[in-house]
Amino acid sequence: MFVDREIISIKSGDGGDGMTSFKRFKGVATGGPDGGDGGDGGSIYFVGDKSKSSLIDFKYTHKFTAGDGGKGDTNNCHGRNGEDKKIYVPLGTIVKDRDSGMIITDVYYDGQEVKVLEGGRGGKGNVRFTTSKRHTPHFAQKGEKTPVRYVTLELKMIADVGLIGFPNVGKSTMLSKISGAKPKIANYHFTTVSPNLGVVDHYDESFVVADIPGLIEGASEGAGLGHDFLRHIERTRMLVHVVDISGVEGRDPIDDFIKINAELENYSEVLARLPQIVMANKYDIYGAEENFKAFKKKFGRKYKIFPCSAIGAEGLEPLLGEVSAVLKTLPPPAPVEYEPFVYERPSNDEFEIERDEDGAFIVMGPLVDLLIRNVVLDDYDSLNYMQKTLREKGVIKELRKLGAKDGDVVVIGETEFDFID
Repeated sequence: MFVDREIISIKSGDGGDGMTSFKRFKGVATGGPDGGDGGDGGSIYFVGDKSKSSLIDFKYTHKFTAGDGGKGDTNNCHGRNGEDKKIYVPLGTIVKDRDSGMIITDVYYDGQEVKVLEGGRGGKGNVRFTTSKRHTPHFAQKGEKTPVRYVTLELKMIADVGLIGFPNVGKSTMLSKISGAKPKIANYHFTTVSPNLGVVDHYDESFVVADIPGLIEGASEGAGLGHDFLRHIERTRMLVHVVDISGVEGRDPIDDFIKINAELENYSEVLARLPQIVMANKYDIYGAEENFKAFKKKFGRKYKIFPCSAIGAEGLEPLLGEVSAVLKTLPPPAPVEYEPFVYERPSNDEFEIERDEDGAFIVMGPLVDLLIRNVVLDDYDSLNYMQKTLREKGVIKELRKLGAKDGDVVVIGETEFDFID
């Protein structure tokens, strides 16, 4: 089964909690603080793997999670860092943010590693909170929690040459004759239901040819195999348009040629501008010669047209010579150009305040998440730290602006406080 588009969820590891601990000495119940920091969570990487040719692995596995960081330990020992998660994808896989549709990365080269999600930061141990006035902090910082993200994986096969044309015109047969590819071939429409790649060796040159499943009228609007495989042509440097010049199935080769090019133009102007040569296939069938003359009269000034018989491997050598010559004039293949989308860490200074139906002020945002990680409610020093942070970050000022008075309820996280101005 060929799969070229899937949506998966990815999550980097949570940071480990910092440790609250004190040194123990003989005869001294509680010495100085020695709680270590929590470990950082593992990150998410996408890695290019040339041995893969489909996204089939992601059809049955949709969730990918990196390891969480370990909790800090006594004696100022750092918690272990979480294990990174490497997700292996075929070359040509574009990773997009599902919600915005923006490109995160184009995994184009074998072994290419791209970090997509950073692991959560480990929390600080209580030894980090000692000051000249606070000698025995009884609190530590919790590890940073990371959100689940959803990404779209979209495979666009990488090839030098794309074979295009209506179903059953002989593209798969041609590929089997010019390369070591073994596509399934039979005499019915849509024989090829997934792209096939073949490497062609032509004298001292070699190039990759992709057999794109047959297009039909309306493909650019999703008809037939439509968008599922038009996207694969976008990676090619040039096109070989295969036409059934015999008209043996009752279709007009001129009309077929016009329709397929119209679909390319409707789908993408870039595709329509790709260099294109024509393989007039099935030239050995009775009646093909007359059709070829009419076809060449109409299109011969704009396109180079080669009469061929794929099944008999006749006429393929001049065609391959022209393909090789055209490729030498074209720029080398390269990843798509895009402005990378990055999942940014929210600023710890950000907050917002809403008022619920009961009149309580609800404080939300990254600042609250930071306080939840840092504050131990039953510790005096920790509560003082929270009050100081609320003043310095402007939360108290904003509450006053919104009309908060003494005795009003303020909700931070899951805890309610009385506002005292």
